[in-house]
Amino acid sequence: MDETLLSPAIILLLGLAIGTVFGVVAHKTNFCAMGAVSDIINIQDWERMRMWWLAIGVAVTGVGLLQASGLVDLGASIYLADQVSWLSHIVGGLCFGIGMSLASGCTTKTLIRMGGGNLKSIVVFVVLGVSAYATMKGLFGVWRVTWLDPFRLSFPQGQDLPALFAHHLSIGESLARWLVPLAVGAGLILLAIGRPAAREKDVLVGGVGVGLMVIAAWFVTANIGFVAEHPETLEAAYIGTDLNRPESLSLVAPFANTLELLMLWSDASLHLSFGVMIAAGIVLGSFLFALLTGNLREESFPDAADLKRHLVGAALMGFGGITAPRPARSARACRACRHWPSDRSSQPSRSSPGPQSP
Repeated sequence: MDETLLSPAIILLLGLAIGTVFGVVAHKTNFCAMGAVSDIINIQDWERMRMWWLAIGVAVTGVGLLQASGLVDLGASIYLADQVSWLSHIVGGLCFGIGMSLASGCTTKTLIRMGGGNLKSIVVFVVLGVSAYATMKGLFGVWRVTWLDPFRLSFPQGQDLPALFAHHLSIGESLARWLVPLAVGAGLILLAIGRPAAREKDVLVGGVGVGLMVIAAWFVTANIGFVAEHPETLEAAYIGTDLNRPESLSLVAPFANTLELLMLWSDASLHLSFGVMIAAGIVLGSFLFALLTGNLREESFPDAADLKRHLVGAALMGFGGITAPRPARSARACRACRHWPSDRSSQPSRSSPGPQSP
């Protein structure tokens, strides 16, 4: 079985490729969550928000169909736990939203600007990574587990919309898993491009491009990299992922994992992961696009006040980005779960797993 086991390098290279395409598309279309909201508030322009709706619609439709057809199992991801830490979601979401406003953009925009030569984004990347790491394993993590995670709602039937519809409307779950993604996805796509004036090139390229990369990432980690019975552990494994679970374009934890790798590279139990390669690919794609279009240029802080805003914003994003999506019962961060060759993964890690929810 060892001879047929998929090499983690394949998953990592696919992650790099997906991230690179995402970086090119996002740089070209100026794809940004905060930018979409600020455009509406400041200039009453809905173009980038339509791009977001289209991206979500394409992703929901595609990933939902993958799940319904049995090609991926989203139930194994961290996002479909049977309990929801609602207070963590609220506090984390608020912190992340305020943080990205102060730091001039979300995590995606930070990586895109890094690729374009923005020096401020490098500072945001480092501070955000440190804050995220502290929220996963350090002091902020203790606060999260003690004060936020205990406030939970239980969904024994499942918290995703198909499961909820199947339970409360007494319809078959299999049917719900086909109908709900199609209905939600189609609704969002129509909302985005239902009017001819909304079918602008950037909206279509950005929305469809980002949506397809989300689908591709889920397929790579939950299908191509899935092993029903790993020869070393005899358990199901998701090759190359950080928590041995399916994942897609999630960027806050990879910031922390990247810094950990840079600081502890000699630790043989640590390895590159799919998420880290996605982040690296976004920077690479943005850099290539900026270089080829002549938009590569340096930008720094104009004054101390701007530096302070970005420092505070980055710290809030790191805390909020880990706190909001974290499930009540999350997998313990185990680098050996990345399933690299036994001569390396069998060595104990020198980094402690840190606080997790009970």
